[in-house]
Amino acid sequence: MRLTKFTDLALRVAMLLAARTEEAELLRTRDVAEALAVPYSHAAKVVSRLQHLGVVEARRGRGGGLALAGSGADVSVGRLVRELEGEGDVVGCDDEPPCPLRRACRLRSALRTAQEAFFASLDPLTVADLTAAPTGPVLLGLGPTVTSPPPVSP
Repeated sequence: MRLTKFTDLALRVAMLLAARTEEAELLRTRDVAEALAVPYSHAAKVVSRLQHLGVVEARRGRGGGLALAGSGADVSVGRLVRELEGEGDVVGCDDEPPCPLRRACRLRSALRTAQEAFFASLDPLTVADLTAAPTGPVLLGLGPTVTSPPPVSP
C-alpha cells in the first residue's frame, strides 16, 4: 500500500509540530512549508485538514501560529492515516468501467484484509512516538530559524 502525498505531508507536519512542543515560538504555515520543502498551498490544505481532525490548533494574530492540539501527540498514527486515506478499497473494482470479476473476486477481500493489517500495525504508534530520537532532533533542525523581530529604534 502506498500513502498519498497528502497523508505523508500531514504526518510530517504533525511530527514537526510535536517535536517543537517545547519551543516558545509558534510556526506559521509558511514556516512549515519551508521547513518541509513543500509548496505553501499544499501545507495550508494539510494544516486545515489536521485542524479539522483536532490534531493541530491554529492561533491568529500577533503571537499566533500553529501548535499541536492538547492531545495531538497522543493521536494514533493508524487512526490518523485511516482518517486521511479513507478506508475505501485498495483497487477500483467499482470504477468505470467496473471490473468484470467484482461479483466473484477473492482479490478484493484479500486486499481489504491486507489494508486493515497495515492500519492495525500503525495503531499502537502515536505522533509522539514518531518524534523520538533520532527523528526529533532532525525535525528541530529543519527550516527557518524563528527569531524575534529586530527592536524598533525610537
